[in-house]
Amino acid sequence: MLLLFACLAVYAAIQPPDDTFLVKPYLQLGDAPKLASQESLEVIWHAADKDARFSVEFRPALAKEWKKAQIRLARRVAVDGIAPHRVYAARLAPLAPGKEYAYRVLVDAKPVFEAAARARKSARDPYRFVVTGDCAAGTSDQKAIAYQMFLARPDFAAVAGDIVYSRGRVSEYREKFFPVYNADEAKPDTGAPLIRSTLFLAAPGNHDVGGADLGVNPDGLAYFLYWFQPLNGPLGLAADAGTPELKGPREAVNAFLETAGVQYPRMANFSFDYGNSHWTVIDSNKYADWTLPQLAGWLKQDLASARSAKWRFVLYHHPGLHSSKAHAGDQWMRLLSPVFEEGKVDIVFSGHVHNYERSVPMRFAPNPPADGKPAWRERVDGTWTLDRTFDGAVKTRASGVIYIVTGAGGARLYDPDQQERPDSWQPFTTRFVSRVHSLTLVDADETKLAVRQVDQEGREVDPGTSHANYIAL
Repeated sequence: MLLLFACLAVYAAIQPPDDTFLVKPYLQLGDAPKLASQESLEVIWHAADKDARFSVEFRPALAKEWKKAQIRLARRVAVDGIAPHRVYAARLAPLAPGKEYAYRVLVDAKPVFEAAARARKSARDPYRFVVTGDCAAGTSDQKAIAYQMFLARPDFAAVAGDIVYSRGRVSEYREKFFPVYNADEAKPDTGAPLIRSTLFLAAPGNHDVGGADLGVNPDGLAYFLYWFQPLNGPLGLAADAGTPELKGPREAVNAFLETAGVQYPRMANFSFDYGNSHWTVIDSNKYADWTLPQLAGWLKQDLASARSAKWRFVLYHHPGLHSSKAHAGDQWMRLLSPVFEEGKVDIVFSGHVHNYERSVPMRFAPNPPADGKPAWRERVDGTWTLDRTFDGAVKTRASGVIYIVTGAGGARLYDPDQQERPDSWQPFTTRFVSRVHSLTLVDADETKLAVRQVDQEGREVDPGTSHANYIAL
């Protein structure tokens, strides 16, 4: 990470004029779900709605010669209450897997921003990632967790929904998300320069689509405007079953659809590979009925296509299996447990519940509905089978799926009274931390996962997750 610090020093010397960026450059994966011999990254930034002679260059660490990146105007955003602005994208390619690069943005051939980036790692490389959810609430705890993410030096970060509070609006991203995760300095009371050098990926939560009434929230659904992620999901049209209902004046809805383009609704669900892992990212909001053939078929096919991956992870917002009193009735995602088991999923990460919970490896069999037809419903009863022998040291082969709730990324914590009351936990819960904010930190290689939970002061709050010999089924 020496290049990162070098770029931070360079950036301090080339601070751009205040009106150059509305949002400073940040990294995205773009529509690149699969590993490649020549990798790529997308650099995104927002600027005023006026012509500017932007250019982007990149070079390998320690190299002298800069290469030109392909740049495009990704979209123009014009919604009520927000001054029109432009979202630019530059594609850094080709990149050698796992290698560090410097990149810079220029205006009129003059450098105005520089940062470092690392290309996605190959299946042979060890890697580190962090997971958290329920983040950008504008709290001091959000900033402290962002700082801990920066100190962890992850290769990428995964956000388990509720990215920004409380309606997923453009104005909220500007106030609570970008200033914290793309701060110029790394400090526990301000945040850190994370997303300019660290790849972020995210699933949509209920607050991210809570602004689907564009009459009330004309700058809502910014997830589909500002994130650039793979487009290999099952939904292609706004009218497809499993999409949020867009409301508001017809002209506002049409303007949003035109601006978002192919990213709405397809980017609500997608999958990607990183290193030797496969990730399936899905929209768990109640309108997304995963018993529908179009959605269920895609999910099963996606997991089946990952048979060669060493590790398989699923990321979504609403946990079906948790012990909190808060959101206790939100159980519809339990219906997918058999699909995850069949797909050999190792860990399911979710948020929504603002604390940290870890299950023992488990299998869950939902009770069949009375009429014989699966129903996407609030309450899902069934039978769980728990693997209490797994310890990651002596017993390293887990029987079932581990469910981790990591929703303590910054929003107000839920159920602090339950932390010291194991009698209030469900039988499958083995760890419950609800009095401190935290993030999940994972180191992975060809033979093991080491999973830890770290609080806002860098303390490890779940030693039981350090499975140095955890071996997949």
